[in-house]
Order: sequence, then structure tokens, then C-alpha cells
Amino acid sequence: MTKTITTRYDVAEHLRTPEGMAAYLEACLEEANGDATFIAKALGDIARAKGMSQVARDAGLSRESLYKALSGKRSPDFDTILKVIGALGLKLHAEAVLPDGSMP
Repeated sequence: MTKTITTRYDVAEHLRTPEGMAAYLEACLEEANGDATFIAKALGDIARAKGMSQVARDAGLSRESLYKALSGKRSPDFDTILKVIGALGLKLHAEAVLPDGSMP
């Protein structure tokens, strides 16, 4: 009988285009249910796909502080989130939601 060898799945290996990165972030925002650390982790996945050192430089942060902020173990400051989103070439947008949670 042959052994099955598995490897850990890393979404960052599949985020190759800006459109893919934006779609991934959008899906994570929808699934987060208000969990800021979940969003931070998603941004970390995108930053790793793009190159953590370059994202840190573009965001004006040290590489180490960027890793800590986007580890998913803590909730980073909103200022940091905005810097990272800009460095990733992404933007946030808002849309109206009805009181029952549906879209208008």
C-alpha cells in the first residue's frame, strides 16, 4: 500500500493577480463576521503572495512589525490596515445593507 503524502495548503501560492487578491480579500471580508484578526490574516496571506519585504517598505513599516500585525493573532491598528491595503494596491469600499442584512 502506498503512503499518501500531504502538504500544508498555502493560499498565498495561489494569489497571483491583483484581481485574485482583491477577490480573496472581498470573500474574507464577507466571511469575517466582524473578526478583525481574520481580516488581518487574509491581508497577511496577500502580503506574503506579493512579497512581505516589498509590502513592508511600501507601507512604511518594518518587516517584523508587518508580520506581527498580519499574523492573525492580534488585531492591528486601523492605520496599519489602511497602510497595508494601500501598499497592496487594493482599496476598501462600502455598500448599504438593509436592517435584515440583505442588500438593497
